[in-house]
Amino acid sequence: MTSFWSGYITLLTLGSLVALLWLVFATRSGENKGTTEQTMGHAFDGIEEYDNPLPKWWFMLFVGTIIFAAGYLAIYPGLGNWKGWLPGYENGWTQVGQWQREMDKAEQQYGPIYAKFAAMPIEEVAKDPQAVKMGGRLFASNCSVCHGSDAKGAYGFPNLTDNEWRWGGTPADIKQTIIAGRHGMMPAQAPMIGEDGVRNAAAYVLTELAGRKLPEGVNADIEAGRKVFSSTCFACHGADGKGTPSMGAPNLTKPSAFIYGSSYAQLQQTIRYGRNGNMPAQLQYVGSEDKVHLLAAYVYSLSAQAEKTAAK
Repeated sequence: MTSFWSGYITLLTLGSLVALLWLVFATRSGENKGTTEQTMGHAFDGIEEYDNPLPKWWFMLFVGTIIFAAGYLAIYPGLGNWKGWLPGYENGWTQVGQWQREMDKAEQQYGPIYAKFAAMPIEEVAKDPQAVKMGGRLFASNCSVCHGSDAKGAYGFPNLTDNEWRWGGTPADIKQTIIAGRHGMMPAQAPMIGEDGVRNAAAYVLTELAGRKLPEGVNADIEAGRKVFSSTCFACHGADGKGTPSMGAPNLTKPSAFIYGSSYAQLQQTIRYGRNGNMPAQLQYVGSEDKVHLLAAYVYSLSAQAEKTAAK
């Protein structure tokens, strides 16, 4: 900020405080010294305003706020280029600077703990109660908004407490998912296979792969759906329908893996219009790879794979 604008803001601010202080005392000096029955000459809804002086405590409150404002502007930046007298802030106090101080303090306190767990395999970290508790707090701060506080997911967001992983459930896969994010896209299939193909393919997936029954009254050709699947869908989901983790293609033999719903109508919707799911990279939000390591261990501890490892 230039010296001109700094001086302009300083004079305007301090001048306003002085003017307010004068106004408060000038108004006080013109008041009646005692109580009176004389009114101000107006009434509203039967209520009249008497010409009595402002209570002293109220007057002192006005004065106190002006004094507080002057003290605040002396300690904190607020008068142009003035940096304030707050101890320990040579370059002036700022919200960003305060946040950075607190982050640095937390890093000094907790950094060695994160580093200790980062040096351990995720499988071992997932068995440590302190690590799981810390990872749970990271999860609550960064992941629960999509996956839920219980990590059981929601429509469009996978359940992290089962053993169905779209991009792989090994510790390395989970950590990579958190660090770099994932983008899974299924193209709309209706333009290629037509409406009959959509209905038949959905019927095949629901009955032959997911092991469920078609709703009553549905007229679909399951064998024709098998042919559609074999010629169109197998490239991503595999010939057996069990998915391809490297592509994010879900296992179609497990209805719990259908994050967009597993009913006949929902399967048709998915096949007809496709899906476009995106999980943003979380490294910048979590803060460091050491914290990501701890978070990955927490997520891994929720899954059935962690239970299998602990049982061995």
